[in-house]
Amino acid sequence: MTPITFTPIYQQRVWGGRKLETIYNRQLPDTDTPYGEAWEISDRPEAQSLVTSNNFKGKSLHELWENHRTELFGNYTSERFPLLVKILDAQTDLSIQVHPPQHLAAVLKGKPKTEMWYIAHAEPGAAIYFGFKKGTTKEAFQTALNNGDPDKLIHTIYPKSGDSIHIPSGRLHAIGAGIVIYEIQQNSDTTYRVFDWNRVGLDGNPRDLHIEESMKCIDFDDIEPEMDKPEGSTLAECSYYKVDYFELNAAESFCNPEPDKFSIITVIEGSLTDHENTIYCTGDFLILPVGAKPLTVNCSTKVLQTTVPS
Repeated sequence: MTPITFTPIYQQRVWGGRKLETIYNRQLPDTDTPYGEAWEISDRPEAQSLVTSNNFKGKSLHELWENHRTELFGNYTSERFPLLVKILDAQTDLSIQVHPPQHLAAVLKGKPKTEMWYIAHAEPGAAIYFGFKKGTTKEAFQTALNNGDPDKLIHTIYPKSGDSIHIPSGRLHAIGAGIVIYEIQQNSDTTYRVFDWNRVGLDGNPRDLHIEESMKCIDFDDIEPEMDKPEGSTLAECSYYKVDYFELNAAESFCNPEPDKFSIITVIEGSLTDHENTIYCTGDFLILPVGAKPLTVNCSTKVLQTTVPS
């Protein structure tokens, strides 16, 4: 079984840029639109990843999940492929936002969403925002929202390339300008914007805010969190996924940690080759299916490997 690759789905965003083109040599759909997201592996009803590799070429990820689940992925029972994997390019700050926790999502007519970020590129001085400064209360934040300056109460961190952070549902957060992120998340697209820097969208109109929903979801006890400091290879682990980071040497082989389960490989730096001599380079994403032969490491290479509990 060979690795499975997909055509990226590019998403226009008012805060996006062109780094998918300049960093990864991607050919974007046009020459001047800000593209903020590349959905690399997606089984969303509105955005289906299509296979580009030889096995199952042209089929959607959902077709594989429906018709070849055990053969390719292992013993899973979820209705759809459980994760959504993206590259995000923030040319300007994203909205201050939150995702609904499991216990509130259905009530709010959304889907729960927990995610993790790996900082692929951070320009000097670039920031990310998450959690609150000490002393912030729900009432103080509501007052700041009413005054149009809630950002003064939000905790700010200045990450560097290679840092990572887990974003559980309920954590207030935003990616700042000048950052490119690999995002691994639950298969959900529910986001509640609580503040959007008083700007307009690509259509020239103010973007929708979801203040009532946000205030119900936000964890106001999340005070001055820090970037994660993982021990060992694991960057993030929860009931939805486990993400490991590996630095590999030339001529090593690399495979699924459990032979009866799939994994998602993200090439951060360097390259890997499969048994059919297909090369996977920086910025490539692939599913290593059940029964896949080991990949060969071509040079000093850094990868993320994501697995899903069954």
